[in-house]
Amino acid sequence: MTKGQDTKEAILQQAARLFNRRGFYGAALSDVMDVTGLEKGGIYNHFKSKEDLALQAFDYAIGLVRDEIGKAVAGKRDAVERLQGLIGVFERQAEGYPLPGGCPVMNTAIEADDTQPALRERARQAMEEWHEFIEHIVQSGKQRGQVEQAVDPRSVSGVMISILEGAIMQSRLYGNTQPMKQAAAHLVDYLEREVRAH
Repeated sequence: MTKGQDTKEAILQQAARLFNRRGFYGAALSDVMDVTGLEKGGIYNHFKSKEDLALQAFDYAIGLVRDEIGKAVAGKRDAVERLQGLIGVFERQAEGYPLPGGCPVMNTAIEADDTQPALRERARQAMEEWHEFIEHIVQSGKQRGQVEQAVDPRSVSGVMISILEGAIMQSRLYGNTQPMKQAAAHLVDYLEREVRAH
């Protein structure tokens, strides 16, 4: 990496953490300057605008989560074990890993809404990617005889994501991970009882 690329990477790393905790509107450019130690010109050498920085910071944040998902399912051939690995990624998000502030998709979707259509679209795309990933695991599991044939892949992804995102929100709201622990235990039981082929 060149010095410029290193600087841009450092800005994205700090901005992703900042935006995930405070949101696009809650974090001023002066806050970005504070966390990066750069002047306005130093930031705008790498980004066209605050919105451009926010979009790239969101992509950076999703990349971190994507990496965690990859690690969580690596080497697992059983569909239910892969889904359980995914639950673990969301549990760690509730604990502030890989970014403080919880899930960047949920945070961005809630904040951006109709006011920032480009950010909202990025969040929608990331959410759809997660749905498709879970659906693929379930469909592959059905083909291998690991998942009940009657199970609908989209229903599994909808149940899992809704419960996990809701648990992250409650864990943040109450300041403890008990809601996530309860949700994770419920989903593990659901996967064993309702999804795994018997």
